[in-house]
Amino acid sequence: MSEPLVEVRDLRVTFPVRVRRGLWRKTLPLRAVDGVSFSIMAGETLGLVGESGCGKSTTGRAVLQLHRPSAGEVRFDGQELTGLWRTRFGTHVWSERLRQLRQQMQMIFQDPYASLNPRMTVEDIIAEPLRTFRKLNAAERAQQVAQLLVQVGLDPRFRRRYPHEFSGGQRQRIGIARALALHPRFIVCDEPISALDVSIQAQILNLLAELRRSLGLTYLFIAHDLAAVRHVSDRIAVMYLGKIVEIAPSTELCDKPLHPYTRALIAAVPVPDPQLERARKHVAVSGDLPSPLTPPSGCRFHTRCPIAIDRCKREEPALLPLAIAGSERLVACHLVRESRPDTNAP
Repeated sequence: MSEPLVEVRDLRVTFPVRVRRGLWRKTLPLRAVDGVSFSIMAGETLGLVGESGCGKSTTGRAVLQLHRPSAGEVRFDGQELTGLWRTRFGTHVWSERLRQLRQQMQMIFQDPYASLNPRMTVEDIIAEPLRTFRKLNAAERAQQVAQLLVQVGLDPRFRRRYPHEFSGGQRQRIGIARALALHPRFIVCDEPISALDVSIQAQILNLLAELRRSLGLTYLFIAHDLAAVRHVSDRIAVMYLGKIVEIAPSTELCDKPLHPYTRALIAAVPVPDPQLERARKHVAVSGDLPSPLTPPSGCRFHTRCPIAIDRCKREEPALLPLAIAGSERLVACHLVRESRPDTNAP
């Protein structure tokens, strides 16, 4: 079996947060990402879903080393990335090796309005990585920019316009063109359709799927829209309060979710048919999302889980493989594992 292109092991990202305790201020660790592990094969799309604030975007940024991980490993094509940071004048910076590797790993940002410099033309925005990493003259850069615009479905004659002259969908296409400029192998798509109109979302999803097929790209697709994630992903990872609770092939996870939180997410997606909507079983989730500053002990979902037992409050379940009908899934739930004797884990 071939090695994964991207491999993440026990990734942790912690931010210091100042909070008031009476008359005093105290610094507490906010564990935005707490022990996340997954792998992505070359040419595969892994979807990452969960509620807002669960750590999805922070995970994507940490994989690309836009956030320096507090602990854990991130491997890209066999090269460990977290050890490639250097300290300069008391500040952590990328080493030259990490800077070169980052050419092969790019990001499509959530907000096409905020991710483009309003004072730069489209040509300057897309050509910026080419000026930084490629020794090209002005004519060669202009030619590559034109080719990239055609590749994402935009007219090259628009290259001298500014971002405010484009619609939201067109701006996101410009962001995609910028991400493709250095011919990356891996792209983190951080909720690339959440800020777009519904009519435009399908166009961007189809564009990303076509680019994946034609260029052999590998995606980490972050979103909270399960329907969109199912459409583009080979596998889906479900995240809750900084931890992954389930990973499975996309169709199997959406049709037969195992973890109680995954079931609640699936049940929250409305069905267009009113009769089916009334007939289907809804999963009730009570309570609010706990604070990542003071996460619950044991299973982090036990405070909202409708089937939690005492063990869930005491012991944190590990994300371990569970073989079901020849398909291997990863689930972090005591009750699911106890109810299925065909587990591969000790």
